[in-house]
Amino acid sequence: MTEAADAYVKHRVLNPAYAERVRASFGRQAFMDFIGAEIADVSPGAVEIRLPYRAELAQQHGFFHGGIVGTVADNACGYASFSLAAADASVLTVEYKLNLMAPASGDLLIARGRVLRPGRTLVVAQADVFAVREGREKQVATALATLMLMAGMADEPHDHKSPRMDGTP
Repeated sequence: MTEAADAYVKHRVLNPAYAERVRASFGRQAFMDFIGAEIADVSPGAVEIRLPYRAELAQQHGFFHGGIVGTVADNACGYASFSLAAADASVLTVEYKLNLMAPASGDLLIARGRVLRPGRTLVVAQADVFAVREGREKQVATALATLMLMAGMADEPHDHKSPRMDGTP
């Protein structure tokens, strides 16, 4: 990111407690806990997620499954965007495109998400995913995502026993 773009993103921080809020929200994602993912770093408009290898996360050849790669990429884009959200807002992924560039073979996946364009309603973010083997990173995927800022939608657990089909919380 250029210095001008980086400064623009940093000036868009609407919640001074963004880092704590991102970590707390991530901690409530049962699926991230289930697969063993952790947030390693949070800064304005950027996050890093790490996921150690386990055989249960692999496809038949022993590589991290593409669905797992997509999951950490989506979450990296989402939480990078969430770091710029107002205290009374949340984010939801509208769409993302994932390019798998190499087999995800290694001891660890690292997904680095960053906001490319922070809008008032839509945010565009990118995540690069790396497999780490013997301390060396190899890029295995890149994702481009569009996320919607949901003003007034609290980032807290919802009753999933009776979900609303109209998309409202």
